[in-house]
Amino acid sequence: MSCLILASASPRRAELLRQIGADFQVAPAEIDETPQPGEGAQHYVERLAREKASCVAGGAPGARVLGSDTSVVVDGEILGKPESDTQACEMLRRLSGRTHQVMTSIALAQDQKCRSLVVVTDVSFRELSEAEIVAYVATGEPMDKAGSYGIQGLGGIFVRELKGSYSAVVGLPLQETAELLADAGDPVWRHWPCSKESQA
Repeated sequence: MSCLILASASPRRAELLRQIGADFQVAPAEIDETPQPGEGAQHYVERLAREKASCVAGGAPGARVLGSDTSVVVDGEILGKPESDTQACEMLRRLSGRTHQVMTSIALAQDQKCRSLVVVTDVSFRELSEAEIVAYVATGEPMDKAGSYGIQGLGGIFVRELKGSYSAVVGLPLQETAELLADAGDPVWRHWPCSKESQA
């Protein structure tokens, strides 16, 4: 059976894959993540996921390669990773007291074939005070995260309501990922360890 490669350096995506028992290697993709002129957010995240998967698959014949990309979208605008503390604060002020979308795409490539999909989750923030925005940015947590927050970390206290996939907001929609792998002939449950009781 061909190996599975995660085309991402994200420790959160790797942890989520381990959570569902997937057996995989890590080989981050190096691609240009600049949005194209006039490109919509959903097309953008799906294009990047496909490019990441295809980029790594091109150098690993026969391997299944999983690519993923996540964007936070508000008022139709993609909020990427902040480039400064000031930008992180500005993003959090925009998200305060509002509902935004988190779009996560996954793509599974093998040789010349690539399947992909996009999962959209609505996330509602409560009103954030200026003091807690500044305190949160000072922790450094927002700096490597789209939209300047991590729902699985300290930023989880900002979320009032979530409609959709929690794991997709973290970085990898588990149900959809498992479905893609199963459709490709490699269901994750085949890699689950058997207990001694079940072997008896």
